[in-house]
Formats: sequence, structure tokens, C-alpha cells
Amino acid sequence: MDTATAAHLAAVLGRDVASVHGIGGQHGVAHFRLQLGDGTVAFAKVRKALNDGNGADGFAAEAAGLAWLAEAQAVPVPAVLGCDARCLITEWVDAGSPGPDAAAQFGRDIAGLHTFGTERFGAPWPGVIAGLGLPNGQAESWPQWYAANRVLPYARLARDAGTLTGNDVALIESACTRLPELAGPAEPPSRIHGDCWSGNVLWSGGRGWLIDPAAHGAHRETDLAMLALFGAPYLDRILGAYQDAAPLAAGWRNRVPMHQLHPLLVHVCLFGSAYRDGVLSAARHVLSA
Repeated sequence: MDTATAAHLAAVLGRDVASVHGIGGQHGVAHFRLQLGDGTVAFAKVRKALNDGNGADGFAAEAAGLAWLAEAQAVPVPAVLGCDARCLITEWVDAGSPGPDAAAQFGRDIAGLHTFGTERFGAPWPGVIAGLGLPNGQAESWPQWYAANRVLPYARLARDAGTLTGNDVALIESACTRLPELAGPAEPPSRIHGDCWSGNVLWSGGRGWLIDPAAHGAHRETDLAMLALFGAPYLDRILGAYQDAAPLAAGWRNRVPMHQLHPLLVHVCLFGSAYRDGVLSAARHVLSA
């Protein structure tokens, strides 16, 4: 890291930075381990260029989401130490390995987060997920909100990019018309992580920590469906403990593909047609349910 960037991090923190070590990164964002002057260890994400397409609101949304999730005092999240358009700095969390007991604790913790709840679907800040804008408009019901803010915007973005066809989007739009009858009993908005795949769960100290949120108020089954999408370790233990703490409405397993429509569409927008079949399969499942 150049000295100007190190000086920028120190200015954002308002604290001396003794050393900076690069530890990788992705999507135009570099990751660093910081040793502060008082011995504190911190983690920093630094955008390589402000015009890299990730949007200047991305770090602000992440910082707001971390603070908002922390309000529930349910799942541990890294504390935000500093943030601006170029960087996000949080406390350092030593990574460990998951185990069955930690997975069960995580299930209980995420149930506590969800049941803590929130006042509305969406969030009061501009959302970002993986560098893409995340609409957070309001709606009276979750099925209406989910279609308008999570499914249809990304289906149309993928169509405009040529990744999905007009017929593909018509299929997804048809699936959205069935959401009100398939969504299960109405529930108040839950406080969710919003991008809860296994890579955004950091195992440390016998707990699962949530990182990199796209946090908002939504249906609690969305986080659980995301954990299942790419395979979380000890998923059965997570779900079993969750069910003991906050039982899900009957038929929740059949609703998993409905909740996976959004993350699959985000992957189509980011990575192209490799995820098209998954999106269409989920949409067909909704239509045939």
C-alpha cells in the first residue's frame, strides 16, 4: 500500500496506523490488516478507484447495515471503526473453523436477529449488494415488496445486458404473480443480513459472525434460503437450532426456491449465463408449486 493510502486510513480513523499488510481482495477492492498505534488490530477494505463501477454508496450501506444488525445484540458483527467513500475499516476478527456446536449457536443467534425485527420492509439507506444497487422502496406486504425490489429489477437488468431473454423475464414475471399465494402466513418484517451465503459467515470463538451485509427488513426465510443456496457447513444443525428457537411456518422448505430467486438473479447480473438455468428452475418451481 502506498503511503498516501495509509495516511488516508489514519485520517478516517483519527488514529495512528503503525503498519498495513495486504491480504487480498476482490471486485476492485483491496483488503488489509492494520496494526494501529495503540496495538489494536483492524481490517480495512479500500476501493482501488472511486469510478470502478461499485458505487460510492457501497461502503456506507455496509457500515449502516453492520451497525443496524448490531442493534439486535443477537449475532456478533464486526464493529465499524471508520468509513468514507473510499474505505471501510472494522475491528479485526480472527477466523476459525465451524463445528456442530458453533453451528447450533449460530442458528439460535440468527433466530434472535430475525425476531428482533424492524418497522418496515427494505431499509432507510440506499442499498448495495455486490456492487449493484439494491432498491429499498416500501410496500405493504412482503410478496409485493419482494417482487418490486428484489426480483424484477434484476431480471430486467439481466435482460438489458442480454443475459436473460424476453421469454425468460416473462417467466419470472409470471412467477411473481404467484408470490402472494405461496409466501406462507404473513409475518412482520424481520431484520435480516440480506446476503447470507456461507462466505459471509465468519466462524470465530465458537460463534458465527456476520460480515458483508446487504441488511434490510424482509422475510426471515430469505436468509435461511441463502445459507442453503451454496451450502453452509453444518446446515442441518443451524436449521434445527433455528427451528427450536423460532419455528418456521409449515411448508417453508417448499418456499426455498422462491427466496433464492433474488440471489440467483444477482449472480446472473454479475457473472452471466452460468446462473441462468438456476434462475429459470427456481421460477418454474414457483409456478408449479
